[in-house]
Amino acid sequence: MTSAKYDVLAIGNAIFDVLVQTDDKFLADHGMAKGGMALIDEARAKAIYEAMGPATEMSGGSAANTIVGLASLGANVAYVGKVKDDQIGKLYTHDIRSAGVAYETAPAAAGPATGCSYILVTPDGERTMNTYLGAAQDLGPEDIDVAAIAASHYVYLEGYLWDPSSAKEAFIKASKIAHDAGRKVALTLSDAFCVGRYRDEFLDLMRTGTVDIIFANESELGSLYQTEDFDKAVAELGKDVKLGVVTRSEKGCVVVSGSDIVAVPAHKIEKLVDTTGAGDLFAAGFLFGLVRNAGYENAGKLGAMAAAEVIQHIGARPQVSLKELAQKNGLPV
Repeated sequence: MTSAKYDVLAIGNAIFDVLVQTDDKFLADHGMAKGGMALIDEARAKAIYEAMGPATEMSGGSAANTIVGLASLGANVAYVGKVKDDQIGKLYTHDIRSAGVAYETAPAAAGPATGCSYILVTPDGERTMNTYLGAAQDLGPEDIDVAAIAASHYVYLEGYLWDPSSAKEAFIKASKIAHDAGRKVALTLSDAFCVGRYRDEFLDLMRTGTVDIIFANESELGSLYQTEDFDKAVAELGKDVKLGVVTRSEKGCVVVSGSDIVAVPAHKIEKLVDTTGAGDLFAAGFLFGLVRNAGYENAGKLGAMAAAEVIQHIGARPQVSLKELAQKNGLPV
C-alpha cells in the first residue's frame, strides 16, 4: 500500500454524547426500546434531557469514537462530520481535536443545532440511545476533501450515515475517491435497526465492492441475512465482502475472509459498566492491526483489548493510553 498522510479517515455523524446511568423503569416510562437507537426530534430531545439525572458529556458519534481510539493507539487519523457553529459545536470541535484527531469539516452557519445523543445506561451495562441528528444530517458531498480521502490508507464509514440522503451521497463519493487512489473502504453496520432499514442497500454496497471491509455484531449480522443461524450468516458474509469482522461480546470475534475464518477470544475484564462504544473501540483496535500489518489474529486481539477497556467505565472513549495498554499486553503497536 502506498504511503499516506493518514492511517485512517472516518466519516460519521458528529454527535455530542450525553450519558446518564438509569434503570429499566425510566426506559419503560419514556417508551424506549432497550438496547436500540431511536432517531428523535428536537422537542423529544429536550424532554428526555429534562427528565434525565446528572450526565457525562463529551464529543461522540460512532465513527468519531473509533477514530479517537485509533489516535490513542498512536495512529495518524482524521475525521469528517458536521456540527453547527454553536456552543456545543465549538465544544465538539475542541474535544475531538484535543484527542489528536485532524478535524477540518466546516461548521454549518445556519440550520439545525449540533446533534446530540442521549444515552441511557442501565445497571446491566446495556445502553439505549436517543439521537437527535441535528446538523450532522447536513453532511454532504461538498464536505468530502478529495485530497484527504486519497491520502488515507483506510476510509471508515458509519452505517448510521445511510439515514440522511446527502450523507449517503458523501459516502459514495468518498468510496470512489478512495478506490481510485488504491485505498480500502470499511463500513460498520452500526445497529440492527439500521440494518433492518437498509438491508438490501447494505448488501448491494458489499456485493458491488463499494466497501471492502464490514464490521458487525451478531445481532446486526443476523438482521443482515435474516437468520438466527450464526454459522450460516458467517458463510454468507464470506461470499459477499472481501473481509468481514463480527463481534460476539464475551465470545470474542470471528474474522471472515472468503471461506477462511479466524476466531479470537474476548479480552478479560473485571467488571462490565457500560457497553457504549464497545463496537466502536473494537473497530479502532482491529483497524490499527490492519494498518500495522499485524495479521487478523493480532488485529482481533487489539480490538478486543480496546473494547474491554471502554466497557469498564462510563463513556465511549478510552480513559488510558491504548498504546501503552497494548504494549503491556504484548500486542504490536
